[in-house]
Amino acid sequence: MIESIKNLFFPKVCASCHSILMSNENVLCTSCRHEMPLTQYYLDANNEAVKKFYGKIEVEHASAFLYFNKKGIVQELIHNLKYRGYEEIGTVLGDWYVEDLKNIQTKTPFDVVIPVPLHRKKFRERGYNQVAAFGNALSKGLNIGYDDTVLFRKKYSKTQSKKNLLGRSEGIENVFDVHISEEYCNKHFLLVDDVLTTGATLEACSRALLKIPGAKISIVCMAMANS
Repeated sequence: MIESIKNLFFPKVCASCHSILMSNENVLCTSCRHEMPLTQYYLDANNEAVKKFYGKIEVEHASAFLYFNKKGIVQELIHNLKYRGYEEIGTVLGDWYVEDLKNIQTKTPFDVVIPVPLHRKKFRERGYNQVAAFGNALSKGLNIGYDDTVLFRKKYSKTQSKKNLLGRSEGIENVFDVHISEEYCNKHFLLVDDVLTTGATLEACSRALLKIPGAKISIVCMAMANS
């Protein structure tokens, strides 16, 4: 009863198109769900996400769930997640994509989900890591661990979205480091992020994780920018 009254005066809206959600809809309206530009990368071992890392780092698997286009519905979705506190978007996308990733998990088992970390200052400014909900949903769906402490960011940097592609790659190689422990030796890390652009951040994170003896890397992102 109270919830119905609340929805009457403060109706829930779609996180992408902002239309009022029906009672059976959650975060995204049915129309936006059908219009989401799915990459289907998980079906292709030689997909465009994998190619981002050719000759740079060895990855067991790489994929992105959605295509990211400027002024498109996915951009609005990620913007709401990243800057407006709609953390449940990450959970919805993670619950959705994990069903596809279970097919990969049977062939190349992952051991632990690792989110691309924020610097402590950026975390205080934003109040949350926009990748956390997505990573936790994958962790639960795949029945594997989640750890946001093993990989950390040493240097504070300005928001990547305000930089051009060259600017996003400059000086990133020494930004991340890891806490090495015996517990994580010979583990397969599933590194997760929001949007794959140049791949420079994920490459830097992977190089840090590969300092751990026997480490293997897979990469999954919510979306990938069309180049």
